[in-house]
Amino acid sequence: MSDDHTHVQEFFSARATDWDDRFPDDGPAYAAAVADLQLRPGDRVLDAGCGTGRALPPLRAAVGPSGVVAGADLTPAMLEAATRAGRHREGALLLADVAALPLRSGSLDAVFAAGLIAHLPRPAENLRELARVVRPGGVLALFHPIGRAALAARQGRRITPDDLRAEGNLGPLLARSGWRMTSYVDEDARFLALAVREDRAS
Repeated sequence: MSDDHTHVQEFFSARATDWDDRFPDDGPAYAAAVADLQLRPGDRVLDAGCGTGRALPPLRAAVGPSGVVAGADLTPAMLEAATRAGRHREGALLLADVAALPLRSGSLDAVFAAGLIAHLPRPAENLRELARVVRPGGVLALFHPIGRAALAARQGRRITPDDLRAEGNLGPLLARSGWRMTSYVDEDARFLALAVREDRAS
């Protein structure tokens, strides 16, 4: 994918209005993935590529009223859908590119990213930017509400050896980007890779 974000914005703009209706049963999977982040009251967390903000309610519940929750997305129509759904009440919505986040270095405790990695134009650099905004020891969750095989079947394609989400590819990619993968689950019902921010982003 090129660095021109027009394609991504067009893809999601066309689907924003009925996005939640297309996947009405994903809520529990989002909540379970957020629980695996083991956030604490008062933590600061970003939903990177937040879309319609489906992760924002469980993230807010996890960090409580004293915590900070933000959702960043590149597509205005998705953020508008999040606002219509009332999810702007759970956290600040930012029109922002995850390749250049308007956040201070080390200002977050965690990043949650659902379905994001397939849309990153430069995965190593973009994951390094996520590492920049997270404190050492902070956590990253790369999530999808269905696993790789189920998603490929839904999209009418086969998994290829260069799939970034394959464990053998994702671990080294994260390591090059300032993260250490600590957990990897790829089941029909969900995909979830957890990583810890190393002392220095590479």
